Amino acid sequence: MAPTALKAPKASIGCSGQSPATHFAPMACGGLRRALPLLRQCTGRPAIVAAGPFYARGTHLTTLVTPSATASQAPGPLKKMSGAEIREAFLSFFESKGHTRLPSSSLVPEDPTVLLTIAGMLQFKPVFLGQAPRKVPTATTTQKCVRTNDIGNVGVTARHHTFFEMLGNFSFGDYFKEQAIRWAWELSTGVFGLPPERVWVSVFEEDGEAEAIWRDVVGVPPERIKRMGAADNFWSSGPTGPCGPCSELYYDFHPERGTEGASLEDDTRFIEFYNLVFMQLNRKPDGSLEPLAAKNIDTGMGLERMAQILQGVPNNYETDLIFPIVQKAAEIAAVDYHSASPAVKTALKVIGDHTRAVTYMLSDGVTPSNTGRGYVLRRLLRRVVMKGRLLGIREVFTPAVAAVAVGLSGPCDPAVQKNAQRIYDELAREEGLFVATLERGQKQLDELLSAATASTGSRVIGGADAFMLYDTFGFPLELTQELAEARGVEVDVAGFDGEMEAQRQRSKESRETVDLTAQAGLAQLAAQTHSRSWLPPGVRIPIRTQRMRVGPTSFTGYSATRGCGRVVGLMREGKPVERVHAGDRCEVLLDVTPFYAESGGQVGDMGRLVLPAAAGEAEVAAEVAVRDCQKAAGGSVFVHSCEVVAGELGVGDAVNALVDDDLRRRVRAHHTATHLLQSALKIVLGPDTCQQGSLVNFQRLRFDFNLARAMSPSELTEVERLVNCWVAQAAPLETRVMGLQEAKAAGATAMFGEKYDDVVRVVDVPGISMELCGGTHVGNTAEIGAFKILSESGIASGIRRVEAVAGTAAVEYLHTVDGLVRGLAGQLKVKLEEVPSRVAALQSELRSTEKLLSELKAQLAVAQSQSLVGEAVTAPGGLKVLVAELPGEVEAKAMQGALGDPAAVLLASRAVDGSKVNFVAALSPGAVKGGLQAGKVVGAVAKVCGGGGGGKPALAQAGGRDASKTEEALEVGRKLLLGL
Repeated sequence: MAPTALKAPKASIGCSGQSPATHFAPMACGGLRRALPLLRQCTGRPAIVAAGPFYARGTHLTTLVTPSATASQAPGPLKKMSGAEIREAFLSFFESKGHTRLPSSSLVPEDPTVLLTIAGMLQFKPVFLGQAPRKVPTATTTQKCVRTNDIGNVGVTARHHTFFEMLGNFSFGDYFKEQAIRWAWELSTGVFGLPPERVWVSVFEEDGEAEAIWRDVVGVPPERIKRMGAADNFWSSGPTGPCGPCSELYYDFHPERGTEGASLEDDTRFIEFYNLVFMQLNRKPDGSLEPLAAKNIDTGMGLERMAQILQGVPNNYETDLIFPIVQKAAEIAAVDYHSASPAVKTALKVIGDHTRAVTYMLSDGVTPSNTGRGYVLRRLLRRVVMKGRLLGIREVFTPAVAAVAVGLSGPCDPAVQKNAQRIYDELAREEGLFVATLERGQKQLDELLSAATASTGSRVIGGADAFMLYDTFGFPLELTQELAEARGVEVDVAGFDGEMEAQRQRSKESRETVDLTAQAGLAQLAAQTHSRSWLPPGVRIPIRTQRMRVGPTSFTGYSATRGCGRVVGLMREGKPVERVHAGDRCEVLLDVTPFYAESGGQVGDMGRLVLPAAAGEAEVAAEVAVRDCQKAAGGSVFVHSCEVVAGELGVGDAVNALVDDDLRRRVRAHHTATHLLQSALKIVLGPDTCQQGSLVNFQRLRFDFNLARAMSPSELTEVERLVNCWVAQAAPLETRVMGLQEAKAAGATAMFGEKYDDVVRVVDVPGISMELCGGTHVGNTAEIGAFKILSESGIASGIRRVEAVAGTAAVEYLHTVDGLVRGLAGQLKVKLEEVPSRVAALQSELRSTEKLLSELKAQLAVAQSQSLVGEAVTAPGGLKVLVAELPGEVEAKAMQGALGDPAAVLLASRAVDGSKVNFVAALSPGAVKGGLQAGKVVGAVAKVCGGGGGGKPALAQAGGRDASKTEEALEVGRKLLLGL
């Protein structure tokens, strides 16, 4: 499968006759071929010399000397390489081939079409789309990835994971198919030492070019090259856009089975370990294919899979990348992995896999929640805890197993070890919360089992109920089945599976695929009109598309809120257009703009675009209201969301761009205040306080940070005091542009979730705050004017949120509060400073009045009970039963007390309009001891009137929607209480 796990539909792709690729013609290498025997004598190994040209930067011809693809002698033992050695060998190999080694991107992607980073190519998506310039011609990475679409197979199969490392090499219009294939073979058989006769290859069924390279250049025998269909070997970015064939490398664990009838889909024999995607075509809206101007290479090698092969273990979980975590879990559970049952092994594997996933996700700033990537994290962590409990672990254990994952993380992501304590704290907290949830779920299950065993019909827990236990409380189906079986109850597994499938369909969104066609209209504009300097050498833009180019937008808004720009692109309803008219909602692209585009938590600017009239005509030819400004094309292009107020606007028009100065001042004050707020929080709460999210808009600022408790009033007061002191100091702000590493070394704080270029902008309030930030700010802290905290609250486990206002917004807030307090003082007829004491006095009076009212109601209930005592019926056993309808609010418990013990009271009262009815049941201790439950009584009674309800065994209430059936309902209750 492709590194991005994106497949084309199973229908024919129809590449025949459309492939832009040309076959490499073999050239004569007679002298080299005659030298092969001598080479074998010198090296003791077979060799193959490439039969065609080998083009690389700065190289005219290179010969490929690797183990023969047709060697048939008995293979020696494989190289024993650790996971760290495999990773380094891959990256070093491609560095030696001129690739730039780049770091893994965060698991929290910039791309809004996916929840988590699921492929190595994701960070290069804008480059592959032609929306951003390539910074390097070739690159190599190890990318941490999380996918959960096959979560049910984790621990069951030998190689399914939620977290994995994808090793990749990429070409952005540089080398292409033959070079990629030859390097893949050299790496696999030469560097990693895989026996050539054990490596099989798949190609797309219509990609004769790739097949010929594998067969004629590399020398793989035809019987070990398999043609496969589009579902397996054709990569597509979506309905339209870049696409191309794939070629995959498989390792054969059982070559003794021969080649006849061999299927690469046989998981007991083969494992796919390397995938090459040849991005050479573009699918147009009509479905036809055309060659890409710049062909790209996207590859992926599963680190865990290669480790399984080279370390000679039966599955990925027993490699040195995961097994230390598995062993730690086994140690805590006091079990031996190797002698354990298959079920226990599966549980340990799940713990090993999921622990890696949650560790890296927490390090990258994801926190447990009930939505988005936070839900993915919570689900994975709860599966870890559940598997641990199935193994008999009762104490908090996730931090201990995570410590092993942290220890293994260094070569993949050094930041994990720096964030270790925060990871452990969050795991312990979330595990504790889940254990409490499990206990509540146990009560739910007990109720379901009791209902099933009491049933006179089939003793079954419904599929919907079993799924509720799974989805809400984390109970796996096997645990529900185990506990149900002990009570002689079955579980509707088919119903459970149906509910699970329905949830899968609901969650089948773009988060599990890399959507390269999002913002297709913008992509179309960018693809047509990017500056030629963005494309690889030798690639030219057709003349017809050179009329107007959409290159990176030049932003002038740091120093000005006014400017001139030329319209280089217009879109209406998602499609490029030449002109827009009054009343149209549209997107406008300018070559130069002072409008800030939303990023780094700061909202986009608002304002106007004005097209001046020609000489002697009206003052303004067109006026366009700018409602928002966003980034596209990998952040390089600014998109102004607009509404044409008057006139019409066309591509090529020169306009005056006017940012709303008042709104810009507001957002500048809020943004700088956010920086000061973070510094104050670090002083008051500790230096480990770090940002978890932020929002800076015209009305207020919002800042999320890690803290396991609520802030005290004194802490909030101190934070507010510090910020206002810094505002009063009138400290000047300094902005500098410097290298990323230089900025970090100087102590600059990075904003959460942001991805930075090699050159960054640093906003410095000397001695107070220094942050990497691309936002707009005040020139001096005095411009903020005032700072006021509005609220502090928890938004997720271990995450707090402060909301505040600054500048003009703070003054407006204080005016509002002042007006409210003055109005309240007027109503209470007291001075402003006397309002608190007067409110406290009123509250005291209210409590006294409520107490008196309660006493009077009790006295009234006693009086009513005495008048109704004659209506009470004595049931067998001495139970006194009173069933009646009374007007107004009733005190059933007081009446039950007046009747003594044992006694049962069921009362009804209709609403004023007579449409609805309320029921209350009160039982004495003796009645409850005798087996009656108030909740069941009112539930049955209310059901007659089309309602429902419940409560405790001694006291419960319910409501009915049809009051006309009140007497019928009371008769049902009377029979229940009398045992009739």
